[in-house]
Amino acid sequence: QMQLVESGGGLVQPGGSLRLSCAASGNIFKIGTMGWHRRAPGKQREEVAFITNGGTPHYIDSVADSVKGRFAVSRDDAKNTVYLQMSSLKPEDTAVYYCHFYYTDSPTSLLRECWGQGIQVTVSS
Repeated sequence: QMQLVESGGGLVQPGGSLRLSCAASGNIFKIGTMGWHRRAPGKQREEVAFITNGGTPHYIDSVADSVKGRFAVSRDDAKNTVYLQMSSLKPEDTAVYYCHFYYTDSPTSLLRECWGQGIQVTVSS
């Protein structure tokens, strides 16, 4: 079974930057798509971005306009880690951010998924 540990969140002033990291460990054969979701106060969780196992980033249409040019998703397969670089942060980016992985734990296993525990990002002066 996979475990995910997120780091890098916290309190930042508007216009500031943060880099979230999410590292996987455990019984892993291969990791597929890695992604980030967020849940803002009083709102439903929404997908923000994902990156394929080929390294192609995607930003979800519903949030793309708000994060375009400010957020960048990347991955380091050697470290089983996905990153979300966030810059020019705005108060509306305040949310709990969750990482999400698809993976297999053997050559013949079905595709599995795993969620991080969530990490708070607060943008406020």
